[in-house]
Amino acid sequence: MERRVFITGGLTLLVAGCGSSGARHSAPRNLDDACRLSSERPQYLRAMQRTERRWGVPVHVQMATFHQESRFVGNARPPHRYALGIIPMGRVSSAYGYSQALDGTWDDYRRATGRRFARRTDIDDAADFMGWYMNRTRDRNGVPLTDARNQYLAYHEGHTGFARGSHNSKRWLLTVADRVADRAEMYRTQLASCRA
Repeated sequence: MERRVFITGGLTLLVAGCGSSGARHSAPRNLDDACRLSSERPQYLRAMQRTERRWGVPVHVQMATFHQESRFVGNARPPHRYALGIIPMGRVSSAYGYSQALDGTWDDYRRATGRRFARRTDIDDAADFMGWYMNRTRDRNGVPLTDARNQYLAYHEGHTGFARGSHNSKRWLLTVADRVADRAEMYRTQLASCRA
């Protein structure tokens, strides 16, 4: 009898753990309201505040970039590619997690910061990565940490691509970067009111 209770209890915990993992990686309900988003997921705000203190990247810039990259879905991945419209050929890129960091860039971050066990599905690690990457953008490309538009362009194109101006031939990307800048400003205004 005790053994059956132990096994049943163990299975219940396992199933509950699987369920909470999915909820942990789902998007918040209030993506257009920084105050409600922060209230629903306070750990997100705390992670971004730590990154702002460590790396100087404002919370609203991080928040707008996270929104564009993953909609705050912790296990987000890019779509699959298909040959002939039906044969799966793998994913468009290795981007993964909240920050949509590529495998190689994530490895560079872990080596550079000594955070060997950092995970892209952990909001604290993803925010720290974003702070590290945006600081490199400032140092290599001269983009201020407060410039959400150009920080996003460098985030998307990579430091070398941004320096070459690869984004200038991508009208769609320039439009997306404008939306990121607008959202960052919206979040900045909202955060100022909810912190008051």
